[in-house]
Amino acid sequence: MVNKVKIGLIQAKNDVHGDEPVQVHKEKAIEKHFALVREAAAKGAQIICLQEIFYGPYFCAEQNTKWYEAAEEVPGGPTVQQFSDLARELGTVIILPVYERVGIGTYYNTAAVIDADGTYLGKYRKQHIPHVGVGSEGCGFWEKYYFKPGNLGYPVFESAFAKVGVYICYDRHFPEGARLLGLAGAEIVFNPSATVAGLSEYLWKLEQPAHAVANGYYVAAINRVGMEAPWNMGEFYGQSYLVDPRGQFVAVGSRDQDEVIVADMDKNMIHEVRDTWQFYRDRRPETYDDMVKLLP
Repeated sequence: MVNKVKIGLIQAKNDVHGDEPVQVHKEKAIEKHFALVREAAAKGAQIICLQEIFYGPYFCAEQNTKWYEAAEEVPGGPTVQQFSDLARELGTVIILPVYERVGIGTYYNTAAVIDADGTYLGKYRKQHIPHVGVGSEGCGFWEKYYFKPGNLGYPVFESAFAKVGVYICYDRHFPEGARLLGLAGAEIVFNPSATVAGLSEYLWKLEQPAHAVANGYYVAAINRVGMEAPWNMGEFYGQSYLVDPRGQFVAVGSRDQDEVIVADMDKNMIHEVRDTWQFYRDRRPETYDDMVKLLP
């Protein structure tokens, strides 16, 4: 494996009004992101990650059964198949966050991981599901209406260019899964997100650099941009970034523009940092039993 890997992060606004049919959203967003993935690959990106449930608006702002229509099987659905073909064509790894349906009516917030030859490597299902209001208009992150908590653990995928972990949006507030990804060998963890200004923006550049430092890996954080009608519950503030194992920002995107951010990940730094800070050697799991006890 090469020591330096180019990482591509795609942030974009949703161009279709939320009242439009689900299929219109998906068609327009997939067309747009196909072009953005091609742009990232043209800039040399070898691993490319899209934003949380990239193929439409952040529909969790409302509670409406309409959006169940957006869910697909993973990997059997058409979107994973389309991007598998694209990954094979471009020779890139793609982290593809989608809305997953299992059986008749079970739904997950999921990211498929596709290798550079188009092979489906597996999926991560978002573990921590928020349910919180934003503002005074009845909008919010109403995700428990749409998603079951993930049940596949914290897998790490051996891709053509790096060992990849995925942690989705709200997961980033929980250090336990971030540590498990490191213990499983992740060299880079992708966090595709949809988060708005006002509620937790002050944490955006604090938590994930801390995960990177505590675990000796790179973190790639991706956030969409713009306001989304008809909800307009807040500004998706972009600023997608790559942060290294020392907690230093390698590249940061704009606040309000569609953008492809491409930056280098250096595996040598992972080894240097882990050799200096022996957090895995010095951890004391035998003393942590109380962490997994149920609170009264």
